[in-house]
Amino acid sequence: MHMFTLAQLSGFVAVAEELHYGRAAARLRMTQPPLTRQIQALERELGVQLIDRTDRAIRLTPAGRAFLRDARRLLHDADSAVLAVRRVPTGEAGTVALGFTAASAPAALGPMLARMRTQLPQVDLVLHEMVTADQLDALSGGNLDLGLVRPPVTRPELSSREVRREPLVAALPAQHRLAQRDSLQVADLDGEDVVMWSPTESRYFHELLVGLFRDAGIAVRYSQHLTQVHSILALVEVGVGLGLVPEAAARARFTGVTFRPLITPDPEPVRLHAVWRTTNANPALRAMLDLPWTAPDLRTHSGL
Repeated sequence: MHMFTLAQLSGFVAVAEELHYGRAAARLRMTQPPLTRQIQALERELGVQLIDRTDRAIRLTPAGRAFLRDARRLLHDADSAVLAVRRVPTGEAGTVALGFTAASAPAALGPMLARMRTQLPQVDLVLHEMVTADQLDALSGGNLDLGLVRPPVTRPELSSREVRREPLVAALPAQHRLAQRDSLQVADLDGEDVVMWSPTESRYFHELLVGLFRDAGIAVRYSQHLTQVHSILALVEVGVGLGLVPEAAARARFTGVTFRPLITPDPEPVRLHAVWRTTNANPALRAMLDLPWTAPDLRTHSGL
């Protein structure tokens, strides 16, 4: 293993670029004799001659020309490493483990990633698609830094902030009779087959829909109980039933599915919260929480 130093590399690059020991020494704010010794020590370590000293002019040997590219790269990498490690305590660099639900990804995740690339480009996001209950467990256990989950968040060790509200839409098989309407009332779904959200893994959406059906005084038939929005839409497409999904899910491309607005007492009943462990000291997380999450397409009512 070769044990040259950054000082030796800096000295060699200065001499190679100036082709003059005196100017190179002045550039490095040192005298010429120690600079000469640095170059000689570097050549001994590498076992090759880098600088041709056979006449009064200084020239690089073929080995010296080849090594110059690598020396510049090594110095650049060293400077970058110093800058990167200095950014970590301020949150300008680092890693954040981010959880999200499949239903939240189309609306919230994309704008968040775009903001991160422009505002905190040195922060790496490690993404984990998880249902809300699993995210809360991971946040409490320290395995996630930040989660995008459905409320309520009642654990005392966790802090949360609402970041999005959006309407529900009805996802209908393209040939369904209700697909001919411009919009639907909840009462229009009376007696219909519904591909329902799971009461355990997707408890938030399950309880939201059950409450809507109860308040409207209607009865529907649950054809299946599923967890992921894409699975619900896949069953809607083949006619298993209709689905009620967040508006952002309408961006999904299912050729056999027609989306229609659903008129509800609360026009934006679907909530999304950002959640983190209150005692999490990750500087990069704190930098994320300080960003103004106010992109118009987030429809955010309280920014991160």
